[in-house]
This record gives sequence, C-alpha cells and structure tokens, in this order.
Amino acid sequence: MKIGIIGAGNIGGNLTRRLTALGHDVSVANSRGPHTLTALAEETGAKPVAVEEAALGAQVVVVTVPLKAVPDLPAGFLDGAAENVAVIDTGNYYPQQRDGKIAEIEDGLTESRWTERQIGHPVIKAFNGTYAQDILDKPLPKGAPGRVALPVSGDDEAAKKVVRDLIDELGFDTVDNGGQDESWRQQPGTPVYGNTGGVEEIRKALDAASPERTADWRA
Repeated sequence: MKIGIIGAGNIGGNLTRRLTALGHDVSVANSRGPHTLTALAEETGAKPVAVEEAALGAQVVVVTVPLKAVPDLPAGFLDGAAENVAVIDTGNYYPQQRDGKIAEIEDGLTESRWTERQIGHPVIKAFNGTYAQDILDKPLPKGAPGRVALPVSGDDEAAKKVVRDLIDELGFDTVDNGGQDESWRQQPGTPVYGNTGGVEEIRKALDAASPERTADWRA
C-alpha cells in the first residue's frame, strides 16, 4: 500500500522501518522538513516529503505528532489522499508533561475525538499505548504463543479493518475497542496502556478501565 507517516519520532520512525521492510510505499514527513529525514530515508527507502505532501495518494495515513501540534497541521493535508483513506491516530494527551491544558479533553471528550475535530476526518486510534521499541522487537507470526495484541478504536468499520489487517501484517493481534466514544478505554492511565498482553488480557484490561481521568493525566 501507499502509506503516509506524519511524524518521525519514536513511533513514526519505527513504523517507517517496519512498513518499508514489508514492502509498502512509505512517505514520511515531520515539522522540520524533509532535509532532516535524510538518514531515515537512506536507512529505510522511505521518501522524505513535506507534511503537505505526505498523504498524496495514500491509502493509510499515520498521524503521530504531539497532541498539541495537531491543530498546526496544514489545512487540507488529507485532500490528496486516496478515497476512503484510513487515518491512524497514535496520539495521547500529556497535559502535565507536554501538551498543556486542552479544555475539551479535560471536560471529557476522548483524545481521538478531539483529533478528529481538529483535522476534519475520522481516525482509527491505534499504537497509542505501544512502546516504540516493541514495534521492532515483539512482532510474531499469526497464531504464535505470546503474540502481543493492540487495542483499536474507530467509527469507520472499513477503515478499522484496513488498520487491523495492517497491524496483523506487522506481527500483532488486535482487539476491537468499539467506536471512538469508547476510545477512553485505551488512553494513558488505563490498564491497557503499555500492556503487552495477548488478546484475552487486552480484552480484560479494556473492560476494567474507568472513564475517570486520574490526577496524573489532568492539567
């Protein structure tokens, strides 16, 4: 597939490494410009581009930037994407550590629903509770004992299937966490966040989540 990755930090960089290794056509962008991505491009074969060009023709776009930077993404950056593009949101709200206060999220809006409103497009929440190194170190074949499962939330069932199939190709199982209004179950501070269990453990962790955001994760 043609895949655009916006953000070349730990998650974005390692997804670039794995997806190019699997043979996908990957364009990668960051806020500092393509000239800063030369080393990653040489390592992986991905194409370094400006943010405005990352989604051109893409069937999947990964938005993996700090939450506070989402409103700064260029207007219409998804306009040139393939029809029915699946947009993956890996973001988390870190009010004390990085993002400052975002009132709508403090008032109970899920993080990914907030992101959807900023970019004007539905998203599939995935990889937000995944350690970046695990993307490189923990893939296993389908059916293998100890295969890690990742929770996935989103309202667009067709886009969710595309994302779940891609995650399976990357070497991980998935657990459907329902629509975006349920995505609080995989936000920071919940039992599933950072959890490297299998399907049953991840299901139990999602079920055990509380909608109350703890003090550590409030502004």
